[in-house]
Amino acid sequence: MTNPRWKHRPPGSNWGDFGVDDQLGRLNLITAEKVRQGIAEVRDGKTFCLSLPLDYPGGSQLNANRHPPVLRPTLRQGSVNFNFLLGNLQAGRPDVLSDDLAILHLQYSTQWDSLAHVGALFDVNGDGVPEPVYYNGFAAGERICGPQHPDDAGMQAHMRPESTSHAGALGIERMAETGVQGRAALVDLHAHLGDTRTLVGYDTLMRVLEADRVEIERGDIVCLHTGFADAVLAMGKQPDPQTLMQSCAVLDGRDEKLLQWITDSELAALAADNYAVEAYPAAGGDACCAALPLHQHCLFKLGVPLGELWHLGPLASYLRRQGRYRFFLTAPPLRLPGAVGSPLTPVATV
Repeated sequence: MTNPRWKHRPPGSNWGDFGVDDQLGRLNLITAEKVRQGIAEVRDGKTFCLSLPLDYPGGSQLNANRHPPVLRPTLRQGSVNFNFLLGNLQAGRPDVLSDDLAILHLQYSTQWDSLAHVGALFDVNGDGVPEPVYYNGFAAGERICGPQHPDDAGMQAHMRPESTSHAGALGIERMAETGVQGRAALVDLHAHLGDTRTLVGYDTLMRVLEADRVEIERGDIVCLHTGFADAVLAMGKQPDPQTLMQSCAVLDGRDEKLLQWITDSELAALAADNYAVEAYPAAGGDACCAALPLHQHCLFKLGVPLGELWHLGPLASYLRRQGRYRFFLTAPPLRLPGAVGSPLTPVATV
């Protein structure tokens, strides 16, 4: 199989299977039938907000590159446009207005990673020269572009018009356009593994699925409850990195059987309540291998979007009491053209 952007694809990838110019990857598996299956899971009419407050985890201790949101009033005719008196009662105008703006690090809190978030060096042309590319062969510097100078990046650059980055392909808006609605399955790792840091490979995951009689089918969105987000919330925006690094389950991205299961299960997307879904740094990593092997497998090879820091605790408790694990999920990111990730407020309906 060839493509105008590549002569051969990475081993184990599905590049081209959904079309020459596909930018959705496994989201193509969320068909109208999958949406109907999700709706059929709604029995009680109860909803759960699956987002943390977007100013969590708090500070930048968990990732020095990402900072809490900045929320400020806008200006109106040189005045602060918050509790702004548009007129007065004597003039017949009773209006009081408030308006604001936000500066957001898009992957600070509850988020989706787009397929432009993680790529890899790969010899797409077969000429012996690896090139930086993303899912379906979209090249860095051609379709996924950004500024090169540090002055044009980071918080200090937000007022500079030249400080732009742009995913001309694989941007988060492609994901938003689908609506991201369908049937989801919750895997309650926390119920079986507790709060202890546990590296979850294929064998452990299969034991949990078997114990809870969870079946993952083609086009399902899989959500992993580990308890990590509840631990973050309990820290009140003062996260302790050392404690969190020793807390809760994480997937073992080095486990080839686990990665093959993600391929074979044909799940459409994968989200977790922890930071990065997989262990970071990955176990036993060295110079030969990806630092984030599960990210590379999902985002780069398969086109499986990854969700991080979702708030799944209350939903997991409810489903366990009801003896259920499936629900209807609505989880579109912001429709922000060119972004490589996005905050969101996922909603589970049961």
